[in-house]
Order: sequence, then C-alpha cells, then structure tokens
Amino acid sequence: MSKGYQSRKKYTSDLTDAQWTTVAPLLPAATSSPRGGRPRHVDLRAVLNTIWSLHRSGCHWVMLPHDLLPKSPVCDSFAQWRDDGTWTKVVTALREQTRVTAGREPTPRAVCLASQSVKTTEVGGSERGDDGGKPLTGRKRPSLVDPLGLLVAVLITSAGLDDGRAALQVLALIAATAFPR
Repeated sequence: MSKGYQSRKKYTSDLTDAQWTTVAPLLPAATSSPRGGRPRHVDLRAVLNTIWSLHRSGCHWVMLPHDLLPKSPVCDSFAQWRDDGTWTKVVTALREQTRVTAGREPTPRAVCLASQSVKTTEVGGSERGDDGGKPLTGRKRPSLVDPLGLLVAVLITSAGLDDGRAALQVLALIAATAFPR
C-alpha cells in the first residue's frame, strides 16, 4: 500500500476493520507463475474501498476522488473476481453471517422470486426485449431473496422473457447442495 493511500481521507463507504477481517480471507491470494512475473502491488482493501465508493456514490470513474485508486487495477480485480466466483463467495459468506447474527440458520428454508424490468438504451442486443403489456423495451432482473431480503441469486434477461421461464432460469443458478434446507 502506498503512503499516499494510507494518509488519505476516510470515506463513509470505506470498509471497517471488522468488515475487512471478514472479507479478506475470501479474496484470492496473489498467484505466482513458475516463469516469474511482477508481484501484486495493489492493496486489495484499497480496491474494495474504491468499488464501494463507486457503488455508494454512483459517480463515473473520472469523477472519483483523486485519493482513491485509478480505474485500471480496480476494474481488473473486479472482473477477475466476477469470473472466478470470488464475489459469489463474498456474498454467500456475508449473507450467512447476517442470518446467524439475526438468530437464523445460515441457509434459508424459503426464497422469494421478484423481477424488475428496466428500460435500456436504443442500442439492441440479445438481452433486450418488450415486457408484455408494459410500454417498456429493455432487460429484466429476476432475483431470489431470502425472507430477510438478502440476495440469493440474480439473473439478467430480456424483458420479453415471461416470469415463469425466468423463474426456472434463476432457480437453476442455485445448487441444492448450497441450500440443503
């Protein structure tokens, strides 16, 4: 971690020490290649703080405060974690921790399905369609949440996909072994 990052201003979106202690073991370790290569030089806590700041503020990359990390290392880490399942592990661990803290079992016994249609730009694509009787062309986000409202699974589909077929697709995202109850 660079000295400039250590002395930066704290933001409300920054991870607390307790949150970092929970999330840090879930992040992938730096990989080493038999051929060598550059060691990791990006602080993962700084990467997460930058992602949280973007999420909380909704700002564009160019409008991020200058004392946060630049776009390139953050986007690279985000994409890697999306592709290797790290985000799924983090969400699962936090959901289970929240449920246990609330006096519940770690895995839910029931889930609720909800979907939301979102208007998109005029640029098309395979995930763009008309949502039945609504005057809307765009995408649909069917999602599963537990009774506490914690996310279990989410899928992005064409808005033209009816809820019955979308339910089958989003239910296929969860494994019975992960939710034994």
